Amino acid sequence: MKDQLVTQTVDLPGGEIKLLQPRESAEIPDDHEVAWAPLAPYWSVLWRSGVALAREVARLELRGRRVVELGCGLGAPSLAAAAGGAAALATDADPDALEIVDRSAELNGVRVETAVVDWSDPGELLARAPFQLALAADVLYERRAVAELLSLLPRLGPVAVLADPGRPAAGAFFEQARKRWAVETSKRGVVDIHRIRFGERVRSHSQ
Repeated sequence: MKDQLVTQTVDLPGGEIKLLQPRESAEIPDDHEVAWAPLAPYWSVLWRSGVALAREVARLELRGRRVVELGCGLGAPSLAAAAGGAAALATDADPDALEIVDRSAELNGVRVETAVVDWSDPGELLARAPFQLALAADVLYERRAVAELLSLLPRLGPVAVLADPGRPAAGAFFEQARKRWAVETSKRGVVDIHRIRFGERVRSHSQ
């Protein structure tokens, strides 16, 4: 796969990270309507939400913290967390994605642990909890993800940060999340950044 990869550079506050990406997917920019779906595997596209979340993560003080990313794809948020000194675990259902994240971590001179995780059977992941922070970018494009994430996220740790551009299942997820926990939402271009604090119920607000 190495010869079929290209390198993308993502500018972050305080520096940059380099992402390896399948060559054919590098020709698919994420500049379409939200409902658009590429023919290439979802994990292989450099989504705006992943970039936005990586930039959000780069602003946090994460040195020494344990961070997990769900549905990592190319792993930009995990790489940003590792660059900030976090112990980062990048997870995805597709082992091909994790192979590329491993190579990107080596390219950036950081350490990112990877693991194949199925949200419907997360026992091995939960055995590694708690984490100080859970991350996910653009993971709400399937309805079944709503119930799975509502169940999984609060068992991973006290805080989760999700980036979403308005995928079809996002409305249902955040409607339920706001009934249960404190949710703060901020706008980053076309992407919403949602910070969820589990066990803390206050009125959500936008900023």
